[in-house]
Amino acid sequence: MAAHRGAGKLAPENTMAAMRLGASFGYRMVEFDVKLSADDVLFLLHDDTVDRTSNGVGRAADLSWHGISQFDAGAWHSHHFVGETMPTFTAVMAFCQGNAIAVNAEIKPSAGRERETGAAVARAVARSWANAEPLPLLSSFSEIALDAAREAAPHLPRALLLDKLPEDWLARCQRLGCIALDSNWRALTPEIVATAHAHGLAVMCYTCNDEAAVRALIKMGVNTIITDAIAEIAP
Repeated sequence: MAAHRGAGKLAPENTMAAMRLGASFGYRMVEFDVKLSADDVLFLLHDDTVDRTSNGVGRAADLSWHGISQFDAGAWHSHHFVGETMPTFTAVMAFCQGNAIAVNAEIKPSAGRERETGAAVARAVARSWANAEPLPLLSSFSEIALDAAREAAPHLPRALLLDKLPEDWLARCQRLGCIALDSNWRALTPEIVATAHAHGLAVMCYTCNDEAAVRALIKMGVNTIITDAIAEIAP
């Protein structure tokens, strides 16, 4: 089991507070989203803009890290998290390494910055995670970003994210040298899981918050399930 964006919906997503809270529930794997600022600093954010999850305004790709780092990224969630900020990718990696938490870093590039974001994430992991196992898993919906990550650090494990599985899902994973398929959980079937395993691919899925469905996915052979329900579903 992996905690979605740090702690599901119990803390402001993609913040250090979320990472700490997820770990406090016993989760030893975390999923989060990584973007590039206008001046090429890697930080955590899901959306193309900072509007929804901070008091800032604008596209992340147009904003400097200095500006982004000043935004309050916690008040939107609840008063308890007022003053929480968006962390750098480096800071989150250090926290995860220091607390033996496995990482699924989703490369979430702004439009037009797919290749540079994928390469930057891979290079950062290769520098920061040289002597620790397991290596972070790099995942993305962007095949361009994953391809760039492969070129920058071919030894790092990768997973292709897919919402609806096209007929060529296996070929896409193989072309990118992925070790895993990461699918919308509702798109998975026993046959898909078996096919992936038969070709050496692990199977991950997002974002399942129903305990009965989680049990069914485990029975199906799904290797890792990403969830928001960290308080209800044991890791």
